[in-house]
Amino acid sequence: MVLLFFSVLSLFSLVSASSVPQGVTEFSKRDATGDSKCSTNMCIAAVVNGSTVQYTLTGTGKRTVGWMGMGFGTQMSNTPMVIMWGNSNGSVTLSQRQAPGEVMPTVVANPPRIATLSETLSTTSGNSAFVYTIPANSDTKQSLIFAFGTANPGSSDPAATLQQHADYGVTSLDLTKSLSTSTASGGGSASTGTSGTSDTDSGDTSSGATDDIPFTPYQRKVVTHAILCVVGFALLLPSGVLLARYLRTFTPTWYTGHWIAQFVLAGPTIIAGIVMGFKASGPFNYKLMDNHKKTGIVLFALYLTQCIIGALIHYVKAKNATRRPPQNYFHAVFGITIIVLSMYQIRTGYHYEWPTYTGLGSVPNGVNALWMFWVVILPVMYAVGLLFLKKQYRQEKESRKEWKNEYGMIDRYHDQ
Repeated sequence: MVLLFFSVLSLFSLVSASSVPQGVTEFSKRDATGDSKCSTNMCIAAVVNGSTVQYTLTGTGKRTVGWMGMGFGTQMSNTPMVIMWGNSNGSVTLSQRQAPGEVMPTVVANPPRIATLSETLSTTSGNSAFVYTIPANSDTKQSLIFAFGTANPGSSDPAATLQQHADYGVTSLDLTKSLSTSTASGGGSASTGTSGTSDTDSGDTSSGATDDIPFTPYQRKVVTHAILCVVGFALLLPSGVLLARYLRTFTPTWYTGHWIAQFVLAGPTIIAGIVMGFKASGPFNYKLMDNHKKTGIVLFALYLTQCIIGALIHYVKAKNATRRPPQNYFHAVFGITIIVLSMYQIRTGYHYEWPTYTGLGSVPNGVNALWMFWVVILPVMYAVGLLFLKKQYRQEKESRKEWKNEYGMIDRYHDQ
Protein backbone atom coordinates (compact mmCIF):
# COMPACT_ATOMS: atom_id res chain seq x y z
CA MET A 1 0.00 0.00 0.00
CA VAL A 2 2.83 2.36 0.81
CA LEU A 3 4.37 1.66 -2.59
CA LEU A 4 1.22 2.74 -4.40
CA PHE A 5 0.93 5.88 -2.32
CA PHE A 6 4.43 6.98 -3.27
CA SER A 7 3.79 6.10 -6.88
CA VAL A 8 0.94 8.60 -6.86
CA LEU A 9 3.26 11.24 -5.54
CA SER A 10 5.59 10.56 -8.47
CA LEU A 11 2.81 11.71 -10.78
CA PHE A 12 3.60 15.21 -9.75
CA SER A 13 7.42 15.22 -10.12
CA LEU A 14 7.47 15.91 -13.85
CA VAL A 15 10.46 18.12 -14.68
CA SER A 16 12.47 17.91 -17.90
CA ALA A 17 14.65 19.67 -20.45
CA SER A 18 13.48 22.95 -21.88
CA SER A 19 13.70 24.81 -25.15
CA VAL A 20 14.35 28.43 -26.06
CA PRO A 21 11.09 30.23 -26.88
CA GLN A 22 10.83 32.31 -29.98
CA GLY A 23 9.29 35.72 -29.36
CA VAL A 24 8.35 38.78 -31.35
CA THR A 25 7.94 42.20 -29.76
CA GLU A 26 7.36 45.74 -30.91
CA PHE A 27 8.52 47.23 -27.60
CA SER A 28 12.11 48.35 -27.14
CA LYS A 29 11.99 49.94 -23.70
CA ARG A 30 14.68 48.68 -21.35
CA ASP A 31 12.32 48.74 -18.39
CA ALA A 32 9.79 46.42 -20.03
CA THR A 33 8.98 43.18 -18.25
CA GLY A 34 7.67 39.87 -19.45
CA ASP A 35 8.12 36.12 -19.68
CA SER A 36 7.83 33.26 -22.16
CA LYS A 37 7.15 29.53 -22.13
CA CYS A 38 7.14 26.76 -24.74
CA SER A 39 5.40 23.46 -25.28
CA THR A 40 6.42 20.94 -27.93
CA ASN A 41 4.62 22.74 -30.72
CA MET A 42 4.21 26.37 -29.71
CA CYS A 43 5.61 29.17 -27.56
CA ILE A 44 3.94 32.07 -25.77
CA ALA A 45 5.90 35.27 -25.11
CA ALA A 46 4.52 38.21 -23.15
CA VAL A 47 5.93 41.75 -22.89
CA VAL A 48 4.40 44.31 -20.54
CA ASN A 49 4.71 47.98 -21.39
CA GLY A 50 2.69 50.22 -19.12
CA SER A 51 -0.99 49.57 -19.54
CA THR A 52 -0.56 47.11 -22.43
CA VAL A 53 0.65 43.53 -22.74
CA GLN A 54 1.86 42.14 -26.05
CA TYR A 55 1.56 38.40 -26.61
CA THR A 56 3.31 36.44 -29.33
CA LEU A 57 2.24 32.93 -30.27
CA THR A 58 4.93 31.16 -32.27
CA GLY A 59 5.17 27.67 -33.75
CA THR A 60 8.28 25.65 -32.88
CA GLY A 61 8.48 24.08 -36.34
CA LYS A 62 7.84 20.53 -35.16
CA ARG A 63 4.34 20.46 -36.67
CA THR A 64 2.43 22.50 -39.21
CA VAL A 65 0.61 25.43 -37.67
CA GLY A 66 -3.13 25.33 -38.28
CA TRP A 67 -4.13 27.61 -35.44
CA MET A 68 -2.80 28.64 -32.03
CA GLY A 69 -4.62 29.95 -29.00
CA MET A 70 -4.27 30.89 -25.37
CA GLY A 71 -6.67 31.57 -22.51
CA PHE A 72 -6.47 33.60 -19.33
CA GLY A 73 -7.21 30.97 -16.69
CA THR A 74 -6.44 27.44 -15.57
CA GLN A 75 -9.13 25.41 -17.34
CA MET A 76 -11.09 25.50 -20.54
CA SER A 77 -14.45 26.14 -18.90
CA ASN A 78 -15.46 29.83 -18.95
CA THR A 79 -11.94 31.07 -19.69
CA PRO A 80 -11.53 34.07 -22.05
CA MET A 81 -9.45 32.91 -25.03
CA VAL A 82 -7.61 34.49 -27.93
CA ILE A 83 -7.29 32.15 -30.93
CA MET A 84 -5.39 33.04 -34.09
CA TRP A 85 -4.65 31.52 -37.49
CA GLY A 86 -3.19 32.49 -40.82
CA ASN A 87 -5.11 32.77 -44.08
CA SER A 88 -4.13 31.93 -47.65
CA ASN A 89 -3.72 35.63 -48.54
CA GLY A 90 -1.15 36.14 -45.77
CA SER A 91 -3.51 37.84 -43.33
CA VAL A 92 -4.11 36.67 -39.76
CA THR A 93 -7.47 36.18 -38.05
CA LEU A 94 -7.89 36.94 -34.36
CA SER A 95 -10.89 35.39 -32.65
CA GLN A 96 -11.86 35.96 -29.01
CA ARG A 97 -13.82 33.01 -27.73
CA GLN A 98 -15.07 31.15 -24.68
CA ALA A 99 -16.47 27.68 -23.93
CA PRO A 100 -18.76 26.30 -21.18
CA GLY A 101 -16.63 23.16 -20.94
CA GLU A 102 -14.40 20.85 -22.98
CA VAL A 103 -16.12 21.77 -26.26
CA MET A 104 -15.23 24.01 -29.18
CA PRO A 105 -15.17 27.62 -27.93
CA THR A 106 -17.39 30.12 -29.69
CA VAL A 107 -16.99 33.81 -30.40
CA VAL A 108 -17.70 36.24 -27.57
CA ALA A 109 -19.29 39.50 -28.72
CA ASN A 110 -18.11 41.51 -25.70
CA PRO A 111 -14.97 39.99 -24.18
CA PRO A 112 -13.76 41.36 -20.81
CA ARG A 113 -10.60 42.68 -22.51
CA ILE A 114 -10.40 43.40 -26.22
CA ALA A 115 -7.37 41.99 -28.04
CA THR A 116 -5.92 43.87 -31.01
CA LEU A 117 -4.05 42.09 -33.78
CA SER A 118 -0.59 43.44 -34.64
CA GLU A 119 -0.63 42.97 -38.39
CA THR A 120 2.86 44.33 -39.01
CA LEU A 121 4.51 41.87 -36.61
CA SER A 122 2.43 38.80 -37.35
CA THR A 123 3.57 36.43 -40.06
CA THR A 124 2.19 33.24 -41.59
CA SER A 125 5.47 32.16 -43.18
CA GLY A 126 7.92 29.71 -41.66
CA ASN A 127 6.82 28.63 -38.17
CA SER A 128 4.21 31.41 -38.07
CA ALA A 129 4.12 34.12 -35.41
CA PHE A 130 0.84 35.67 -34.35
CA VAL A 131 1.09 38.89 -32.31
CA TYR A 132 -1.59 40.85 -30.48
CA THR A 133 -1.87 43.41 -27.69
CA ILE A 134 -4.39 43.52 -24.89
CA PRO A 135 -4.98 45.89 -21.94
CA ALA A 136 -3.01 44.82 -18.87
CA ASN A 137 -4.81 43.72 -15.75
CA SER A 138 -3.54 43.30 -12.20
CA ASP A 139 -1.91 39.92 -12.85
CA THR A 140 1.77 39.52 -12.06
CA LYS A 141 1.89 35.73 -11.96
CA GLN A 142 -0.37 34.83 -14.85
CA SER A 143 -1.98 31.41 -15.27
CA LEU A 144 -2.65 30.46 -18.88
CA ILE A 145 -4.04 27.63 -20.93
CA PHE A 146 -2.80 27.08 -24.48
CA ALA A 147 -3.74 24.98 -27.49
CA PHE A 148 -2.20 24.17 -30.86
CA GLY A 149 -4.10 22.86 -33.87
CA THR A 150 -2.66 21.45 -37.08
CA ALA A 151 -5.81 21.94 -39.19
CA ASN A 152 -6.32 25.47 -40.50
CA PRO A 153 -9.97 26.62 -40.26
CA GLY A 154 -9.85 27.49 -43.99
CA SER A 155 -11.73 30.74 -43.46
CA SER A 156 -10.89 34.23 -42.26
CA ASP A 157 -14.19 34.41 -40.39
CA PRO A 158 -13.50 34.76 -36.62
CA ALA A 159 -16.42 32.37 -36.01
CA ALA A 160 -14.99 29.65 -38.27
CA THR A 161 -15.10 26.04 -37.05
CA LEU A 162 -11.97 24.82 -35.31
CA GLN A 163 -10.73 21.26 -35.47
CA GLN A 164 -9.65 19.74 -32.14
CA HIS A 165 -6.23 20.71 -30.83
CA ALA A 166 -3.18 18.48 -31.20
CA ASP A 167 -1.31 20.00 -28.24
CA TYR A 168 -2.67 21.73 -25.18
CA GLY A 169 -1.89 22.41 -21.56
CA VAL A 170 -1.62 24.79 -18.63
CA THR A 171 1.33 27.05 -17.86
CA SER A 172 2.10 30.33 -16.13
CA LEU A 173 4.07 33.49 -16.84
CA ASP A 174 5.85 35.83 -14.46
CA LEU A 175 5.05 39.24 -15.91
CA THR A 176 7.42 40.96 -13.48
CA LYS A 177 10.60 39.57 -15.06
CA SER A 178 12.89 42.27 -16.45
CA LEU A 179 13.87 42.11 -20.10
CA SER A 180 17.45 43.31 -20.52
CA THR A 181 17.19 43.62 -24.29
CA SER A 182 14.34 43.94 -26.72
CA THR A 183 13.85 41.20 -29.28
CA ALA A 184 14.01 41.97 -32.91
CA SER A 185 10.95 41.70 -35.04
CA GLY A 186 10.73 38.21 -36.46
CA GLY A 187 12.10 36.20 -33.55
CA GLY A 188 14.44 36.02 -30.60
CA SER A 189 14.57 34.83 -27.03
CA ALA A 190 13.32 36.58 -23.94
CA SER A 191 16.16 37.09 -21.51
CA THR A 192 16.34 38.28 -17.94
CA GLY A 193 17.78 41.58 -16.93
CA THR A 194 19.73 40.23 -13.97
CA SER A 195 21.71 37.44 -15.54
CA GLY A 196 21.42 38.07 -19.25
CA THR A 197 20.71 34.40 -19.87
CA SER A 198 17.94 33.15 -22.07
CA ASP A 199 14.68 32.14 -20.46
CA THR A 200 14.51 28.50 -21.43
CA ASP A 201 11.57 27.28 -19.35
CA SER A 202 9.28 25.08 -21.36
CA GLY A 203 5.91 23.44 -20.90
CA ASP A 204 5.88 20.29 -23.06
CA THR A 205 2.61 18.42 -23.04
CA SER A 206 3.26 16.03 -25.90
CA SER A 207 6.57 14.53 -24.80
CA GLY A 208 6.02 14.73 -21.07
CA ALA A 209 8.32 17.69 -20.44
CA THR A 210 7.21 20.56 -18.27
CA ASP A 211 8.53 23.97 -17.45
CA ASP A 212 10.30 24.24 -14.12
CA ILE A 213 7.64 26.34 -12.47
CA PRO A 214 5.45 25.86 -9.40
CA PHE A 215 2.04 24.29 -9.84
CA THR A 216 -0.73 26.72 -10.66
CA PRO A 217 -3.71 26.82 -8.24
CA TYR A 218 -5.68 24.70 -10.71
CA GLN A 219 -2.91 22.10 -10.97
CA ARG A 220 -2.63 21.92 -7.19
CA LYS A 221 -6.35 21.14 -6.98
CA VAL A 222 -5.90 18.31 -9.48
CA VAL A 223 -2.91 16.97 -7.53
CA THR A 224 -4.81 17.09 -4.24
CA HIS A 225 -7.85 15.41 -5.81
CA ALA A 226 -5.69 12.60 -7.19
CA ILE A 227 -3.83 11.93 -3.93
CA LEU A 228 -6.94 11.94 -1.74
CA CYS A 229 -8.96 9.70 -4.05
CA VAL A 230 -6.12 7.21 -4.51
CA VAL A 231 -5.53 7.02 -0.75
CA GLY A 232 -9.27 6.61 -0.10
CA PHE A 233 -10.25 4.19 -2.85
CA ALA A 234 -7.02 2.25 -3.46
CA LEU A 235 -5.51 2.12 0.04
CA LEU A 236 -8.12 2.55 2.77
CA LEU A 237 -11.02 0.64 1.20
CA PRO A 238 -8.90 -2.42 0.30
CA SER A 239 -7.31 -2.26 3.77
CA GLY A 240 -10.75 -2.53 5.37
CA VAL A 241 -11.69 -5.45 3.13
CA LEU A 242 -8.47 -7.38 3.78
CA LEU A 243 -8.65 -6.66 7.50
CA ALA A 244 -12.11 -8.24 7.63
CA ARG A 245 -11.09 -11.15 5.44
CA TYR A 246 -8.04 -12.11 7.56
CA LEU A 247 -8.96 -11.15 11.14
CA ARG A 248 -12.57 -12.22 11.49
CA THR A 249 -11.59 -15.79 12.37
CA PHE A 250 -9.07 -14.70 15.02
CA THR A 251 -10.69 -11.87 16.96
CA PRO A 252 -14.26 -10.66 17.52
CA THR A 253 -13.08 -7.06 17.30
CA TRP A 254 -12.38 -7.31 13.55
CA TYR A 255 -15.53 -5.38 12.74
CA THR A 256 -14.32 -2.32 14.66
CA GLY A 257 -11.21 -2.10 12.52
CA HIS A 258 -13.25 -2.79 9.39
CA TRP A 259 -15.73 0.04 9.80
CA ILE A 260 -13.07 2.49 11.01
CA ALA A 261 -11.04 1.87 7.84
CA GLN A 262 -14.07 1.89 5.53
CA PHE A 263 -16.03 4.75 7.03
CA VAL A 264 -14.11 6.82 9.59
CA LEU A 265 -10.85 7.02 7.60
CA ALA A 266 -11.89 6.40 3.99
CA GLY A 267 -15.09 8.47 4.14
CA PRO A 268 -13.62 11.92 4.88
CA THR A 269 -10.67 11.24 2.58
CA ILE A 270 -12.90 10.30 -0.35
CA ILE A 271 -15.31 13.17 0.23
CA ALA A 272 -12.45 15.67 0.37
CA GLY A 273 -11.05 14.23 -2.86
CA ILE A 274 -14.41 14.46 -4.61
CA VAL A 275 -14.89 18.05 -3.47
CA MET A 276 -11.45 19.01 -4.73
CA GLY A 277 -12.25 17.35 -8.04
CA PHE A 278 -15.37 19.46 -8.42
CA LYS A 279 -13.40 22.60 -7.57
CA ALA A 280 -10.90 21.75 -10.29
CA SER A 281 -13.64 20.98 -12.83
CA GLY A 282 -15.41 24.30 -12.49
CA PRO A 283 -19.20 24.78 -12.72
CA PHE A 284 -21.15 21.51 -12.53
CA ASN A 285 -22.60 20.40 -15.85
CA TYR A 286 -23.14 16.64 -16.13
CA LYS A 287 -23.73 16.76 -19.90
CA LEU A 288 -20.30 18.31 -20.50
CA MET A 289 -18.44 15.88 -18.24
CA ASP A 290 -16.16 13.23 -19.71
CA ASN A 291 -16.30 9.54 -18.74
CA HIS A 292 -13.82 9.91 -15.88
CA LYS A 293 -15.89 12.57 -14.15
CA LYS A 294 -19.17 10.70 -14.70
CA THR A 295 -17.66 7.46 -13.43
CA GLY A 296 -16.38 9.30 -10.37
CA ILE A 297 -19.91 10.42 -9.48
CA VAL A 298 -21.22 6.88 -9.91
CA LEU A 299 -18.36 5.46 -7.84
CA PHE A 300 -19.03 7.86 -5.01
CA ALA A 301 -22.73 6.93 -5.03
CA LEU A 302 -21.81 3.23 -4.90
CA TYR A 303 -19.53 3.84 -1.94
CA LEU A 304 -22.28 5.62 0.01
CA THR A 305 -24.69 2.79 -0.84
CA GLN A 306 -22.18 0.22 0.40
CA CYS A 307 -21.80 2.06 3.70
CA ILE A 308 -25.58 2.00 4.21
CA ILE A 309 -25.78 -1.71 3.35
CA GLY A 310 -23.00 -2.51 5.81
CA ALA A 311 -24.73 -0.62 8.60
CA LEU A 312 -28.06 -2.36 7.94
CA ILE A 313 -26.41 -5.79 7.95
CA HIS A 314 -24.71 -5.11 11.25
CA TYR A 315 -27.59 -3.49 13.13
CA VAL A 316 -30.68 -5.07 11.52
CA LYS A 317 -30.48 -8.86 11.87
CA ALA A 318 -33.15 -11.42 11.12
CA LYS A 319 -34.46 -13.50 14.01
CA ASN A 320 -34.33 -17.30 13.87
CA ALA A 321 -31.76 -17.24 11.06
CA THR A 322 -30.27 -20.68 10.39
CA ARG A 323 -27.60 -19.65 7.91
CA ARG A 324 -25.68 -16.68 6.61
CA PRO A 325 -28.16 -14.17 5.04
CA PRO A 326 -27.82 -13.48 1.30
CA GLN A 327 -27.30 -9.76 1.92
CA ASN A 328 -23.99 -10.58 3.57
CA TYR A 329 -22.73 -12.19 0.38
CA PHE A 330 -24.07 -9.28 -1.65
CA HIS A 331 -22.22 -6.85 0.59
CA ALA A 332 -18.94 -8.65 -0.02
CA VAL A 333 -19.36 -8.88 -3.79
CA PHE A 334 -20.57 -5.28 -4.00
CA GLY A 335 -17.50 -4.09 -2.10
CA ILE A 336 -15.14 -5.96 -4.41
CA THR A 337 -16.92 -4.43 -7.41
CA ILE A 338 -16.35 -0.93 -6.02
CA ILE A 339 -12.63 -1.59 -5.60
CA VAL A 340 -12.34 -2.97 -9.14
CA LEU A 341 -14.09 0.11 -10.51
CA SER A 342 -11.84 2.30 -8.36
CA MET A 343 -8.70 0.82 -9.91
CA TYR A 344 -10.12 1.46 -13.38
CA GLN A 345 -10.94 5.03 -12.37
CA ILE A 346 -7.41 5.61 -11.09
CA ARG A 347 -5.96 4.47 -14.42
CA THR A 348 -8.18 6.79 -16.46
CA GLY A 349 -7.20 9.57 -14.07
CA TYR A 350 -3.45 9.32 -14.54
CA HIS A 351 -3.53 8.07 -18.13
CA TYR A 352 -6.02 10.52 -19.65
CA GLU A 353 -7.12 13.24 -17.22
CA TRP A 354 -3.68 14.16 -15.89
CA PRO A 355 -2.04 15.05 -19.23
CA THR A 356 -5.26 16.47 -20.65
CA TYR A 357 -6.19 18.89 -17.89
CA THR A 358 -2.85 19.84 -16.34
CA GLY A 359 -0.67 20.26 -19.42
CA LEU A 360 2.15 18.44 -17.59
CA GLY A 361 2.50 15.54 -19.99
CA SER A 362 2.31 11.80 -19.44
CA VAL A 363 3.16 10.30 -16.07
CA PRO A 364 6.38 8.28 -15.63
CA ASN A 365 6.26 4.65 -16.77
CA GLY A 366 6.85 3.57 -13.19
CA VAL A 367 3.41 4.84 -12.19
CA ASN A 368 1.70 2.49 -14.62
CA ALA A 369 3.97 -0.38 -13.53
CA LEU A 370 3.06 0.14 -9.88
CA TRP A 371 -0.62 0.39 -10.77
CA MET A 372 -0.41 -2.97 -12.55
CA PHE A 373 1.40 -4.46 -9.55
CA TRP A 374 -1.37 -3.25 -7.26
CA VAL A 375 -4.22 -4.62 -9.39
CA VAL A 376 -2.47 -8.01 -9.33
CA ILE A 377 -1.47 -8.14 -5.67
CA LEU A 378 -4.88 -7.08 -4.30
CA PRO A 379 -6.86 -10.06 -5.70
CA VAL A 380 -4.00 -12.40 -4.75
CA MET A 381 -4.11 -11.18 -1.15
CA TYR A 382 -7.90 -11.51 -1.07
CA ALA A 383 -7.77 -15.01 -2.58
CA VAL A 384 -5.32 -16.11 0.11
CA GLY A 385 -7.73 -14.78 2.72
CA LEU A 386 -10.47 -17.03 1.32
CA LEU A 387 -8.54 -19.99 2.72
CA PHE A 388 -9.99 -18.97 6.09
CA LEU A 389 -13.58 -19.43 4.88
CA LYS A 390 -13.83 -23.01 6.09
CA LYS A 391 -12.72 -21.98 9.56
CA GLN A 392 -15.10 -19.00 9.46
CA TYR A 393 -18.13 -21.13 8.57
CA ARG A 394 -17.24 -23.65 11.30
CA GLN A 395 -16.99 -20.90 13.90
CA GLU A 396 -20.32 -19.41 12.82
CA LYS A 397 -22.00 -22.82 13.00
CA GLU A 398 -20.68 -23.42 16.50
CA SER A 399 -21.81 -19.93 17.52
CA ARG A 400 -25.35 -20.62 16.33
CA LYS A 401 -25.42 -23.85 18.32
CA GLU A 402 -24.33 -22.07 21.48
CA TRP A 403 -27.11 -19.52 21.09
CA LYS A 404 -29.67 -22.27 20.50
CA ASN A 405 -28.56 -24.29 23.52
CA GLU A 406 -28.58 -21.26 25.78
CA TYR A 407 -31.89 -19.66 24.73
CA GLY A 408 -33.74 -22.59 23.21
CA MET A 409 -33.83 -20.79 19.90
CA ILE A 410 -31.64 -18.74 17.60
CA ASP A 411 -32.54 -15.30 18.80
CA ARG A 412 -30.40 -13.26 16.48
CA TYR A 413 -27.93 -14.04 13.79
CA HIS A 414 -24.97 -12.10 15.01
CA ASP A 415 -22.25 -12.91 12.48
CA GLN A 416 -21.32 -10.63 9.63
